[in-house]
Amino acid sequence: MDSSATTSADTRLSARLQGICIVSLIALIALCLAWEAWLAPLRPDGSALILKALPLLLPLFGVLRGKRYTYQWSSMLILLYFTEGSVRAWSDKGLSAQLALVEVVLSAVFFAAALWYSRISGRR
Repeated sequence: MDSSATTSADTRLSARLQGICIVSLIALIALCLAWEAWLAPLRPDGSALILKALPLLLPLFGVLRGKRYTYQWSSMLILLYFTEGSVRAWSDKGLSAQLALVEVVLSAVFFAAALWYSRISGRR
C-alpha cells in the first residue's frame, strides 16, 4: 500500500475517531447534568452530584482541537465515570440504573476511541 494512501486513510480514521470522542464526551456531559438535575437525582430537589460534570469540561476544548495529549490523559479521567456508572448500575434501581448503563457505554466508547485516536495520531 502506498504511504500517501496510508496517511490519507489514517487522516480519515482519526477524523472519525475524533468525532466519536466529541459526541460521546458531550453526550456524557449532558447525561451527567440531566441525570442529577431532573431525570433521577439522589434527592428530589437535585443533588451536588451535578458537579460531577465539571471535570468533563477540562478535556473538552483539547478534544475539539484534536490535541493528542488531551486524548491520552482524558482516557484515564473517563475511567472514573465508567467506574461510577458500573457501581450505580449495580446498586441503583429503575431509571437511575438505566442512566448508569448509558454512562458506562458512553465512557467505554470514549475510552476506546480516544486510545485509538492517540495511537493513529502518533503515526503522523
